Amino acid sequence: MKTFTLQLQDATQSEEIAGVTSFSGEDASGSFGILAGHARMMTSLIVGLARFRVGEEHWRYLALPGAVLYFHDDKLTLSTRRYLLDDDHMRISQALQQQLLAEEDALKTIKHSLRQMEQEALKRLWEMGRRSAA
Repeated sequence: MKTFTLQLQDATQSEEIAGVTSFSGEDASGSFGILAGHARMMTSLIVGLARFRVGEEHWRYLALPGAVLYFHDDKLTLSTRRYLLDDDHMRISQALQQQLLAEEDALKTIKHSLRQMEQEALKRLWEMGRRSAA
């Protein structure tokens, strides 16, 4: 059985997995699969789960907040901000959901802080305009 290598890399770690026989992911056009010998390709994976199989073993799952996928010469490289890797579909699905909710909360906090800063800057500009007009 022909195999390929999966190279996972994020902002803090990198790992290489040899002997991969199949990969399934999803981009903006839909779900797709990659086997050894696939033509060169590059795409952007959407937020969600991808999966791969080493040999005849069970599927392993990758939770990704999006990723750039590049396949060439039987090497699949996934570059992302962060990834989670697990053998249990339910556990990784829950971890992805928790991660997305935490990121959404953090984004709300950042947006609120930016709104406050913007309001304070506008208030100061208004006050400076009043002083210079007087």
